[in-house]
Amino acid sequence: MLIAIIALVIGAALYVVNMVGVNINANVICSLGVLIVGFAMLIKGADLFVEGASKIAAKFKIPQIVIGLTIVAMGTSAPEAAISISAAFQDAAAISIGNVVGSNIMNILLILGVSAVITNLKIKPNTLKFEIPFVVLITAVLLLLGWIGGGLDKIDGVIMLVLFAAFLGYLFYLYKKGDDSSADEVPQLTEKDKIPVLILITLIGLVSIVLGSDLTVASAKSIAQVIGVDDRTISLTVVAFGTSLPELITCIAASLKKKSDIAIGNIIGSNIFNILFVVGLASICSPSVLTFGEAFIIDTIVAIATAVLLGLLVLRKKELTKAGGIIMLVAYAGYFAYLFINPLGLA
Repeated sequence: MLIAIIALVIGAALYVVNMVGVNINANVICSLGVLIVGFAMLIKGADLFVEGASKIAAKFKIPQIVIGLTIVAMGTSAPEAAISISAAFQDAAAISIGNVVGSNIMNILLILGVSAVITNLKIKPNTLKFEIPFVVLITAVLLLLGWIGGGLDKIDGVIMLVLFAAFLGYLFYLYKKGDDSSADEVPQLTEKDKIPVLILITLIGLVSIVLGSDLTVASAKSIAQVIGVDDRTISLTVVAFGTSLPELITCIAASLKKKSDIAIGNIIGSNIFNILFVVGLASICSPSVLTFGEAFIIDTIVAIATAVLLGLLVLRKKELTKAGGIIMLVAYAGYFAYLFINPLGLA
């Protein structure tokens, strides 16, 4: 099912590319197959890693809130982190940064847009008052750091991770107040869970994440080269969609079950993790500066605008309505078209 969804959406994206005059040949189809396998390995690997590592931590009596705020929370951003770090080592800064910026734009405009069309999405007070403004702030920090230095270096990465630690402190504060459900997402131990088996599951998940990220980056670069668009465009669309797929499935499922009250909070939390944890880690691990070109300045401004748009749409009624969802989908369609039509997105 997962692979089918990935193939369907990526196929549709490539069809649009073909419609605007870009030739799709056998090399693209082959690379597309590798890309789908890479995405599947990333997503399944993240699930296995979270399950195994969380249960091992629980075996050693580590509090559930600590597991929830670290292993589980970071595990959901594992696909983005793996791809961004792998891309950094392969001298593909455009994919490393574009994956995160594209995922954040897609999370808000596409995923929340689709979910809101299904049912109105309620928003928690903390998300509206603090977390959405915080997303705007840290995305602006990302823009500022990238703009001033022309890229992100190890010092910038440290700044991001310090802000990330502060955000974890905020989540712990919410938990103590009873306003955070991070501990509820921790996989529960059963009598069948044995340490050797859990270690094996964790290692399989980790290997799957690493191999999946390498396959994804390599195939994405190949597709970009063959169809004549740059790494940035592919990372902002195809790669971003693949890494955002778990959030898409989770939000749609919650909307269909009329349990949408945590959807916006989860997406905003994911965006915060992407910017602070993923970009921070990639910047530190990268052997060179992650180049932040003119096009990415525009994309990051778009990411800021999407968070502001979300805040404005939910401000009055404290929920994202169907009308708001349609506005967001139209906005994403416009941004998607811009990426493939604007010269900045062409090689």
